[in-house]
Amino acid sequence: MPAVRGCVLDLSGVLHVGSTPLPGAREALAQLRRLPLALRFLTNTSRTPHAVLLDHLARMGFDIPAAELLTAPLATRAVLERRCLRPYFLIHPHLRPDFVGLNTRMPNAVVVGDAGRYFTYRRLNTALRLLVDGAPLIAIANNRYFMSDDGLNLDAGAFVAGLEYAAGCRAETLGKPAPGIFLEACAQMGLPPASVMMVGDDVQADVLGALDAGLQAVLVRTGKFRETDLQQLGGRAPVHDDLKRLVNALSAAMG
Repeated sequence: MPAVRGCVLDLSGVLHVGSTPLPGAREALAQLRRLPLALRFLTNTSRTPHAVLLDHLARMGFDIPAAELLTAPLATRAVLERRCLRPYFLIHPHLRPDFVGLNTRMPNAVVVGDAGRYFTYRRLNTALRLLVDGAPLIAIANNRYFMSDDGLNLDAGAFVAGLEYAAGCRAETLGKPAPGIFLEACAQMGLPPASVMMVGDDVQADVLGALDAGLQAVLVRTGKFRETDLQQLGGRAPVHDDLKRLVNALSAAMG
């Protein structure tokens, strides 16, 4: 296995849950920055715009430069612009700043994020009609659920699956576990995927997705982790109790 030269960290469930930093996470990140590693932070969060997310992290004590944060919504915007698509958005209003300036008149694509209580029947039916007429279905991310301050919450994946079933179509996912967003993180660091380690609490989106893209990966037992995830992992990647213990192991391995 090649030496690790870069790390890509998930946010929610690795550094924090909701508005609360996970125990030892701030100290672990500071320790990680002292190692000879390039860093990127990669999130499927599809309710919070990039700038607000950076501010939210800073208020929790995580000082992350804007250039180090990759988000699924900004990856989605790039695809929409490149393909000249006019999206109908099923997203939370808070996310709209990441899509300001896009042409949404006479939409010819459906884009789904974590809309929360804004997943209404009226909006879902509008999306369905566009899909039945041939519009592509684009999932900013396809996570099943996430951990918040009040416990597990449904994520966009359940609604993406419902639209796929109703319209008889397949969604294109642009966030994790799609390989493109992992490879973009590696490219930004100037590193081959085999030398980059993904750290996450989601066995499917973070860990298996990264492995399938050619990265190394580690699963942490925080956030949404459940013991049953180990069966799905099948021993393909190491497991650490939390980010602090992983960083301690990396520090020891690097001398």
